[in-house]
Amino acid sequence: MDAISLFGIFFVLLFIGVPIGYAIGIATVITIAVFTPLSPMIIAQNAIAGVDSFPLLAIPFFMLAGNLMRSGGIARRLVDFFQSIIGHVTGGLGMVTIVVCMFFAAISGSAVATVSAVGAFMIPEMVKHGYSKPFAAAITAAAGTIGVIIPPSIPFVIYGVVANASITKMFTAGILPGVLMGVALMIVCYIVSKKNGYVGSDERKSAKEIWTAFKEAFWAILSPVIILGGIYSGIFTPTEAAVVSVVYSLIVGVFIYKELDYKETYAAFRDAIDVNGDTTFMIGLSAAFAVLLTLEKIPLKIAMFITGLSDNGIIILLLINAFLLLVGMFIDNIPATIILSPILLPVAVKLGMDPITFGVMLTMNLAIGFCTPPYGINLFVASAISKVDMGLLSRKILWPIIGLLAVLALVTYVDPVTMMFIK
Repeated sequence: MDAISLFGIFFVLLFIGVPIGYAIGIATVITIAVFTPLSPMIIAQNAIAGVDSFPLLAIPFFMLAGNLMRSGGIARRLVDFFQSIIGHVTGGLGMVTIVVCMFFAAISGSAVATVSAVGAFMIPEMVKHGYSKPFAAAITAAAGTIGVIIPPSIPFVIYGVVANASITKMFTAGILPGVLMGVALMIVCYIVSKKNGYVGSDERKSAKEIWTAFKEAFWAILSPVIILGGIYSGIFTPTEAAVVSVVYSLIVGVFIYKELDYKETYAAFRDAIDVNGDTTFMIGLSAAFAVLLTLEKIPLKIAMFITGLSDNGIIILLLINAFLLLVGMFIDNIPATIILSPILLPVAVKLGMDPITFGVMLTMNLAIGFCTPPYGINLFVASAISKVDMGLLSRKILWPIIGLLAVLALVTYVDPVTMMFIK
């Protein structure tokens, strides 16, 4: 009854429109008060303990860095550089969008920041060159999912804290899957563009023009090199890297590109503060929710139920993926990671999956949820930018999602995809 109460109340509240942070807290309070002898004080205690973590400081700083880079001209220069290289080929502008999303992902660590920063430039550009507006918005929304897979990744930080896994190893494990997601989306983009006659930009750029675009984008391209190079070389931790990225973004935006003024900087800080407030509130109450799960041994019961469905590990992993994809359609990545990691990780480990691989698989499933109806946040952002109806956008996102699911299958069943670069 405690499990039914906890999840039942939670989903009912979500269904009637209660914000997810409040839904988690209310479900936890009612379940503790009615079905357990526990004191409600454990909610406050564990909510505070859940956010009292040094690695979690990376989240607001990566959010802020993404905002500053979007306003400071970094995203636009990345677009100009990659457009000069591949913008002329069939589907080239769509491929530019995907590649720029991959680079911006290596700066911001956020799917939403990636879609909003790149989509604002590329969706109108694609439409101007004959792409259908729904397809332009769909490919941008799908490419934004790479923002939480290619390091640095905010959900990887969350998973590392919850599962007591190395965040640096999580970042390393996300490199190849993120690249494969980009390649899969570019293949989809080429096929759709070939079928519909979506050509590239007007003409192939000369070597001189490419060199000029590279010089303009040099400081933008250098950003992920500094951030990721510093992490992997051991110069600074992922949390310190987030602070470095903020300082770097300010210097480049204010003194080099000179596009970041006081008004833009204030807006970037304010937006990061607002989003971090929402995120911290969810993380705290999700931590209390997860503690209740553990105390009531709900993860153990669910794990036993899942493993009892089949003796075949391939089938069980398939069921876990299907469940996570369903959850990702309705619940945000961060609370879902905190709630589901302690439930599903023991099952995955029992099947022989490394916790690092499971973390990538979990995050990728939930990331695909960013661009699936009914509550895909990337779809909402792309729809707002393009003014495309959500129903039409949801239909156009089908083929990009199939490409992402193919990479998810590789991550799930081919261990080297995530563990190749981990010593």
